[in-house]
Amino acid sequence: MTLAIKELERLERRVVCALRCVDATTRVTVDALLQVEIVGARIQRNRSGLYIIVAADALANFADSFATQPAAGPVTLTASIRDPSGRYLPRLASLALPRDPSPLHAELDSSLFKPIEIEMHPAGAAPLGVNWSVLRVTVSADAGGDALGGALLRVVSGGKVLARGMTDWRGEALVPVPGVPVTTWSDDPDAVVVTEITAQLELVFDPAAGLRTPAVQVRNGSAPLVQSLVDPDVLEANQATLPHAAQSVQLAAGRSQSISFLLALP
Repeated sequence: MTLAIKELERLERRVVCALRCVDATTRVTVDALLQVEIVGARIQRNRSGLYIIVAADALANFADSFATQPAAGPVTLTASIRDPSGRYLPRLASLALPRDPSPLHAELDSSLFKPIEIEMHPAGAAPLGVNWSVLRVTVSADAGGDALGGALLRVVSGGKVLARGMTDWRGEALVPVPGVPVTTWSDDPDAVVVTEITAQLELVFDPAAGLRTPAVQVRNGSAPLVQSLVDPDVLEANQATLPHAAQSVQLAAGRSQSISFLLALP
């Protein structure tokens, strides 16, 4: 017997992209439920912890056109991401869209089939791993002593970024550096092994996007009613044109140290 199957209706739809929020220190996916918001977009969280942009006003043609590549011009959407538990600092993330929908390009970083990874930076009270080198950094303006929130910090050694961190509204940042060896080979001919490595702690701050909180308000513990969010990736990309500073640090496994930055602002 032959069965005739008649197609009555077909519904096909392409999602815009997927976001994976990862711990900036461990690169592990953040399992906690985050608040991810994009103006003019609809977002759903799946069971794998990905945040799926299922629709966006700016890319309506992209989502509705499935069989062929839509003729949609590039757009940038801005996502605001907050952690209700307070373990991670809030941030913005700029999303360059649309992603490449071709299955032939699935291995490319720009592919629709690859989630966009967004680093979430730890707050000051975040848990720490065994033998991590830990930097607790305070950033303030050199004139007036205002605390600078939303500043990006990078730990760089040998041309490689070992860790990143962000300051909160108090101008304080926790920058854990995992993977610092307990001992390593020395470049000094008089020493076989060393227990420290030299690195640069780099700071960049955008006065137009970051937050300045008077020192007296920080001492009183009075958080600003409105706290501006910044995109650390944008700060890193524009480091050369923004107020920045750097200082040398010695990293050792299991060592925790406090560092203060005074930044000259225009």
